Amino acid sequence: MPANRLARESSPYLLQHAHNPVDWYPWGEEAINKARQENKPILLSIGYSACHWCHVMERESFENEEIAALMNELFVNIKVDREERPDLDEIYMNAVQMLTGRGGWPLTVFLTPDGKPFYGGTYFPPEDRYGAPGFPKLLKAVAQAYRERPEDVKRNVGQILNALGQLSDLKESQRPFSRDIIAQSARQLAEAYDSEHGGLGRAPKFPNAGVMDLFLRQYRASKEERFLQMVVHTLTRMAEGGMYDHLGGGFHRYSVDEKWLVPHFEKMLYDNAQLTRSYAQAFCLTQKPLFRRVVEETVTYVLREMFHPEGGFYSTQDADSEGEEGKFFLWSEAEVMAIAGEEAGEIFCRIYDVNEPGNFEGHNILHPILTLEQAAKYFHKDPADLERILTGAKRKLFQEREKRVKPFRDEKILAGWNGLMLSGLADAMKIISEPDCFDAAKKTVDFIFSRMVQDGILLHAYKDGQAKPKGYLDDYAFLAAGLLDLYEATLERLLLGRAMALVETMVREFWDDSDGAFFYTGRSHEQLISRSKPAFDSSIPSGNAVATQVLLRLHHYTGKEDYLKRAERVLRLYYDAMERQPFGFTHMLAALDFYLEKPKEIVLVGAEADPRLKGLANKIHSLYLPNKTLQLLVPGEPLGPNAALLEGKAQIGGKPTVYVCHNFTCSPPVTEWDELKELLEG
Repeated sequence: MPANRLARESSPYLLQHAHNPVDWYPWGEEAINKARQENKPILLSIGYSACHWCHVMERESFENEEIAALMNELFVNIKVDREERPDLDEIYMNAVQMLTGRGGWPLTVFLTPDGKPFYGGTYFPPEDRYGAPGFPKLLKAVAQAYRERPEDVKRNVGQILNALGQLSDLKESQRPFSRDIIAQSARQLAEAYDSEHGGLGRAPKFPNAGVMDLFLRQYRASKEERFLQMVVHTLTRMAEGGMYDHLGGGFHRYSVDEKWLVPHFEKMLYDNAQLTRSYAQAFCLTQKPLFRRVVEETVTYVLREMFHPEGGFYSTQDADSEGEEGKFFLWSEAEVMAIAGEEAGEIFCRIYDVNEPGNFEGHNILHPILTLEQAAKYFHKDPADLERILTGAKRKLFQEREKRVKPFRDEKILAGWNGLMLSGLADAMKIISEPDCFDAAKKTVDFIFSRMVQDGILLHAYKDGQAKPKGYLDDYAFLAAGLLDLYEATLERLLLGRAMALVETMVREFWDDSDGAFFYTGRSHEQLISRSKPAFDSSIPSGNAVATQVLLRLHHYTGKEDYLKRAERVLRLYYDAMERQPFGFTHMLAALDFYLEKPKEIVLVGAEADPRLKGLANKIHSLYLPNKTLQLLVPGEPLGPNAALLEGKAQIGGKPTVYVCHNFTCSPPVTEWDELKELLEG
C-alpha cells in the first residue's frame, strides 16, 4: 500500500498509520483548508501507539479498503497522536464526554471545517456490534446530517462550545481554608475502598497514586491506622497481582478485573514514575521489604527498557506483540518446566499459579499465590534455599523471554512525563543505593535542557533529533517539580535555579491574569476553539495542581510573595470543587495540605564532601515528610536565592549542622540525629 501524508511525521503512532488506505492528514492548515474549500466535515481520530483498541479499529476499519474509500469520499481525515498533541486531545475528549457521557481511545470526533465538534464517540466496530452502530453506517449518517441538517449541526456545535467554556468558568471561593476538607475528602474516598482486594471500586482497577498519597497524608495528620492500612493493602495486592511484571519489573496500565490479576498489558512511563514514588513513600513508613524490592525492580525496568542512551525516558510499551495482546508476558506450564528444570519449574509453577488449563485464556499470567514461608512448608525446604531456587528460575525465564518479539516501544521523549520520572527517581534514590538512578536523572536533565529548550521555551516532545511543539502546562509544572525533587535528593543547587527559570516562563505563558490559575496552552501556542484550564487529575496529576505545589515550594525556597499569592488564587478557585469531587482533586488537596501545614524548612550546613553530612541527609530522606523543603548551605559560599532563611546559620564545632524552621520559627542548631528526628517528626 503506498504511503499517505503521515509518512512524513516523526510520531510512531502516526507512522503506524502511514500505509492505511485512508487518506490521512496530520493536524494542520493543509487539512483544514481542504475541508473549507470542499465544505467537507472533518473526521478526527485520536489515539496513541500503546492503545490496544486503537490497533483493533485500525485492523477492522482503517485497513479495510471499502471503509477507507467511504472515509475518503465523505470526510477530510485527520489522525492525531494524543501524546504529541495533548491540547487537541483535551478539547475533543471533553466534547465527546459531554455528548456521550464517556470517553477513551480511540477517540472519534466529527468536526465542521473550522474545527468545531458536532458528533463523536470512541471505538466503533466495522458492523453493528456491542450495541454500537457499524462504522460505515455511522459515516454515512454523519455525512448526511452535515449536508442535509445544517441547523442541527450548528445547534450541536453551539451547545458543545458553550459547555466547553463553562469548564473553566469558576469563581474563587470566599470561604476560609480549612484542614477539615482534607480529612473529609480522605474519608469520602475511603468509602469506595475495596477491603477484600484493595484499591477503589470494582473492575477495572486503576493505580490511583493520588488517592494513595492523600491517604498517607491523612494517616500522618490523624494517626488513623486505617488510612495507612488501605495503602499497604492496595500496594501489596498490586505488587502480587498480574498487573506487576514479576520477571522484568514495572507495572502494566491497569487491571481489567477487581483482583489485580488480568492487566491491560501496555506499560506507561507515567504509571511507573508515580508508582515508584508511592512504593518508596510507603516503604519510609513501613520498612516493608516488598515495597523496596518493587522500587528497585521498577527502576531497573525503566532504565533497561525505557531509557534513551543520551538521557530521557521513552513514553510507552505496547500491549500487543505479534498481533496478540499480552503475548510477550504469558506462559504455559510446559514452557516453564522446560526452561527452569523439573525441581525449580515445579516450585515456580506452584508459587506463581502456572498450570496446564491456564489462568487467562488458556495461558498463564504470573502472580504469586503463596508466600515464601508457605511454599517452604509445602515443599519442606528452607526458605533461603527456596528463594535461591526461585531467583534462578526467574532469571532463566526472563532470559528466555528476552528472545521473544518485544511489544512495540514508542520512543517519543515527553518533557512532562520525564518530569514525573525524575520525581520517581528522586524518591527511589532516598531508599535504594543505586548510582544508576543519579546518572540517569542527571543525563535526563542535561538532555532536556540541551535538546528540548529553544530560546528559553520548553518543547513538548523529542523524537529522531526533532523537538516539537511548544510545551504545555504539564510539561513546565511536572518538570519543575521533578527538578525540585531532585534538588532535595542531591542538593545540587543548579537544579533549583533551573526550576525557578521554568516557573518564571510558566507564569508568563500560562497564567490567567483575569480569573487566576493556569491555562493548558501558552500565549504563544496555536489558537484552538477552546483554551482549557484543566484541574481534574486523570491518569496523571492535573497541571494546575502540580503548578500550585511548585509555586508553594518555591515560595518557601525564595521568600518570593508572588509565588504564594498565585498559589492561593488557584486554591481559592478550586476550593469548592475539591470539596464536591475529591477524587478528581487529590493532587490539589495535597497542595492545600502543604499550604495549610506549611513545610518543615530544613537547612543542612556543612561541606558537600563530608560523609557525615551525607549520612544526615540520608537519615532525613528515610522519613516520610511530604511537606518539607531541604537545602544545603556550604560555609563561605554565596547564600543563593533564599538568603533570608539561610542568613546567620553556621556550623557548630565543625560538625554538619541542621536547622529546622517551621511557621516563621527556627530551631536551635542540632548536630545529632536523635534530636533532629524529634524536630522533624514533631
